[in-house]
Amino acid sequence: MKFTTPISVGTALTIGALLALAAPLAASAHISVDAPTTAAGSYTVLTFALPHGCDASSTTAISIGVPEGIASVTPTVNPGWNVSKTSVDLATPIDDGEGNTITTRTGAVLYTADTPFPDGLRTTFALSVALPANAEGENLEFPILQTCEVGQTNWNEATVEGADEPAHPAPFITVTAATGDEHGHGTIATVASHDETAATTAAAASDDVLARVLGAGGLVVGAVGIVLAVTARRKTSL
Repeated sequence: MKFTTPISVGTALTIGALLALAAPLAASAHISVDAPTTAAGSYTVLTFALPHGCDASSTTAISIGVPEGIASVTPTVNPGWNVSKTSVDLATPIDDGEGNTITTRTGAVLYTADTPFPDGLRTTFALSVALPANAEGENLEFPILQTCEVGQTNWNEATVEGADEPAHPAPFITVTAATGDEHGHGTIATVASHDETAATTAAAASDDVLARVLGAGGLVVGAVGIVLAVTARRKTSL
């Protein structure tokens, strides 16, 4: 009986610790996107989290595809990365609200690392955009091509409600109903004028929220391990 008590308690504590670690690891397995608002017609900052490389290989570039409904995007400067935009033709030219005809839009944003970004570290990329005013209820997918020193990972698979999660899901947001608090003219020119300081602040807030959620989850699961340990000790003492 003297040997049973420490083994049971130790096992329970180990299980609790492993579960606490497993929760944040599972949550960060894929490239994710977060936004302070997803209301139709609103301005928002999309923050993409890169949690790992390609099968332990360091990341050298990230190409973020922009869905057709978003006519323009302003990338945030990310220290240690060069950023560029790729333009594509619009199927139908649009008026920017100031008498100008827009014939192209940003089809992708490319971040290239000054030096390969090591596997096992996390970074984020923020894009300031105006969400389409007529896209309520739609999923906007942002396919991402992650290029590494060895190999690539294409995060471009659609997530279907009710189906199993794909191996390489494309990050997406679901556009919600307009709140009535949307500001500005909703034009491409206005979107481009948003400064990058606001984008950086929103990205930092998003990271803090994620950290708090994962931390709370870890504490809860860890507490389960402690309860199991105490229960095992009581049973043994009886």
